[in-house]
Amino acid sequence: MLKLSLISALTFITLNAFATIKVGLVLDKGGKDDKSFNSSAYEGATKAQKELGIELKYVEATDNNSLEVLHRNFAQKKYDLVIGIGFAQTDAIKKVAALFPQTQFAIVDGEIKAENVRSLLFEEHEGSFLVGAAAAMKSKTGVVGFIGGMDIPMIRRFQKGFEAGVKYVNPKATVINNYIGVTAEAWNNPAKAKEMALSQIGKKADVIFHAAGASGSGLFDAAAEKKVYAIGVDSNQNWMKPGVVLTSMLKRVDVAVYDTIKDSLNKKFTAGTVRFGLKNQGVDWALDSNNDKLWTAADKTKIADIKKQIVAKKITVPDYYLSK
Repeated sequence: MLKLSLISALTFITLNAFATIKVGLVLDKGGKDDKSFNSSAYEGATKAQKELGIELKYVEATDNNSLEVLHRNFAQKKYDLVIGIGFAQTDAIKKVAALFPQTQFAIVDGEIKAENVRSLLFEEHEGSFLVGAAAAMKSKTGVVGFIGGMDIPMIRRFQKGFEAGVKYVNPKATVINNYIGVTAEAWNNPAKAKEMALSQIGKKADVIFHAAGASGSGLFDAAAEKKVYAIGVDSNQNWMKPGVVLTSMLKRVDVAVYDTIKDSLNKKFTAGTVRFGLKNQGVDWALDSNNDKLWTAADKTKIADIKKQIVAKKITVPDYYLSK
């Protein structure tokens, strides 16, 4: 009897050791290869697949009208956790989460108050301030540029933080701002981004920051042609044009996605809002072998000091969300 109990216990432990969860990832139209926001989310999810052994399936939305169907399909197939990437998925997740209360949902860049939804939000303005300061430090003309993708409050938040960082280092600097469009197509229009970058360069901009998703590759092409600096966004884009990409404003969507999957797997998933900023390395600037030589030791120390002052609240970063 004792022997059978031990065998049963061992069987349970063995089965439990291989217990896993099914995770559905819903990317927006930019897709997993946008080298930006979606790529970062996909990286976090595939890391969880490799390291945690979860079952993963991802889909790419063709347009916003398809979002509710995609989330509903995952929930109907009894996926344990469904993660939506991008604010545009807010309404779809809110509706589907209410219909499937036993399914866990997470959304990046959207806020939903529900008992089975975790909202993953980032302090983009803090990271943008940091790269704004970096841009001003490297600009020789005193003119820098910003190219936004879709003209929405979140991207205005990037712009406002960037401008504040530039002015913190050089109060006399000029910042030129452009937006690609007002629809989701703005995230995937490199030709338009390149056109805007060339126009800004023509107005003496020698460092340009983009928050435009896959469109940003157009900026990098223009910067390489005209021998000026570009600043990437979301994922580390330094590798795309080494020596041209000055740095990237990291938005650690990969970390947020990975941690949420891990919590779900370990039965530690909680609903509510989780914020990622400079304090917990949720946003940052990228420094690696592709751009390290562009920065002196003094430059790095100065940026590190600015970062510490923001975290300590000695520097107040203006937030577009609070100024509308």
